[in-house]
Amino acid sequence: MIEGRIVVAVDIGTSKIASLVARVDGDVNVLGVSEVKSAGIKKGQIVNIEEAVLSINTSLESAERMAGYSASKVIVSLGGAHIESQNSRGVVAVSHPDGEIIESDLTRVIDAAKAVSLPSSREIIHVLPRSYIADGQEGIKDPIGMTGIRLEVDTHIVSASSATVKNLEKAFSQVGVDIEELVFSGYASALGVLSDTEKELGVVLVDIGAATTDISIFIEGSVSYSSVIPIGARHITNDLAIGLRISLESAEKIKLHLSKISKEPRKVVIDGPERKSSDEVDLSSLNIPEDISKVSYKTLVDGIIRPRLNEIFTFIGLEIKKSGYASQIPSGLVVTGGGANTVGITESAKRMLAMPVRVGLPSGIKGIIDEVQGPSFSTVIGLAKYGATLEGKASLPFGFSFLKIPGLRLDKTFSKFVSFIKSFMP
Repeated sequence: MIEGRIVVAVDIGTSKIASLVARVDGDVNVLGVSEVKSAGIKKGQIVNIEEAVLSINTSLESAERMAGYSASKVIVSLGGAHIESQNSRGVVAVSHPDGEIIESDLTRVIDAAKAVSLPSSREIIHVLPRSYIADGQEGIKDPIGMTGIRLEVDTHIVSASSATVKNLEKAFSQVGVDIEELVFSGYASALGVLSDTEKELGVVLVDIGAATTDISIFIEGSVSYSSVIPIGARHITNDLAIGLRISLESAEKIKLHLSKISKEPRKVVIDGPERKSSDEVDLSSLNIPEDISKVSYKTLVDGIIRPRLNEIFTFIGLEIKKSGYASQIPSGLVVTGGGANTVGITESAKRMLAMPVRVGLPSGIKGIIDEVQGPSFSTVIGLAKYGATLEGKASLPFGFSFLKIPGLRLDKTFSKFVSFIKSFMP
């Protein structure tokens, strides 16, 4: 295996941690994948570092074992309500005497754009170019090789809490790997599920996680607005648990079961004794500990789930309005993440937002695809696609790299050894 083309991605979620090892060559060729229940993570942020390290390590090692590959660097998702975004413009003079725009000009103009005022408690994680302007000519996607005197760039800047970033870095350091890149989970999901046409026309990507919902709005092919709202699919589970007076685990089972049976044709009888029974859902196959065997489909879906979905999409509508791009998104809404499996989600979105809606599934994948075809894996697939755009890296100085032998983790041992030595340095 060629190391430069192998990408290791870890999606840190409130309910699960998904790890992926893939060879990326246009498509994402999945070599190993793992999903474990999260621990020590709340609303996308680490709240107990020891528990988080344990669950990250379990997920990562399982994916590595499946792939027969040992990671030294990983690409990690970053979410949570602390995420903020803004748009910024940078301007520089073209350095080349004959006015040809070169790579260093792009670097300088992006550096100029990211010179924005931020509190010391925040740091920039993305500076994403939206379009370039050369001597007043707008809408340029790649100005290299063009001629001009003045180069401008419109960028989208995503920032995060410094404390959250440091806690993530510390957790992965204890696992024994380095974070190569932190990627806003909403942006990663967009890379995983959106088509180029949708991004070019204008589209809203909504990733509904367990405790938070990520929003990314694309205008003319580039991200123009990012935000996170502190509400997610677990709120629906909580509502079911309260309404039925059962545990959260049982409520989650019932929610997933309702999603499955909603895709099956339901028996409807206009008259006769079967009319009432057609609305009943048999829960005996779920083996839930509470003494509850049948529930009303209409009561649960219309009375409990739909009001919460309506609330979520009301908040999403407010964010779209706040962005100022409400009139520039003809492709509508693409819903993904684990919450996209909720029964009635597309109907609720269409009703509340009055725009086209589809559920986004990961695209451009091959290999072990059975494991990653659901919307809950959109982020980790997007992280792998993001990783394919990065330059090749060396694990050690002077171009050396560790031999990758399944089960033998020399790179992690070396990383821990370096950390141990550093602890004794002043």
